[in-house]
Amino acid sequence: MAKVEQTAKDETGFEPKIVAFLCKWCSSAGSDLAGVSRLQYPSNAVPITIMCSGSMSPMFVLSAFNKGADGVLVSGCHPGDCHYLKGNFYARRKIYLVQKLLQFIGLENDRFRMSWVSAAEGAKFAQVMHDFVADIKKIGPQTRLKAKRP
Repeated sequence: MAKVEQTAKDETGFEPKIVAFLCKWCSSAGSDLAGVSRLQYPSNAVPITIMCSGSMSPMFVLSAFNKGADGVLVSGCHPGDCHYLKGNFYARRKIYLVQKLLQFIGLENDRFRMSWVSAAEGAKFAQVMHDFVADIKKIGPQTRLKAKRP
């Protein structure tokens, strides 16, 4: 399990909630490497392991935003290194479509990010998380798609 740093809340008290869909074979292993290497990164992300970034459905992203996520990260193997040969190429196509969909519904594109992190890149995973949390803090809370709860 990764060692995560407790982030200091800014003056507004806003701490972003991030959902991270991680490829089982590369990005999830990269996050594990960050943990065993004792690299610190913000604890804002909820990691969800998926078999391949190519299996990520646009509905997963919309559902995460609808349930209150301030940002969504999809991370997979580097192009050409997919365990399933072409999965990350399919993911790239889907990412483009999701970005267009989010733009259409009026949600900032910066709330959604794709990264390529291999199993040997624990430091890169930690840096991606630092950068994404910082960027989401600048944007502020997401209120556009949150479902109204009774």
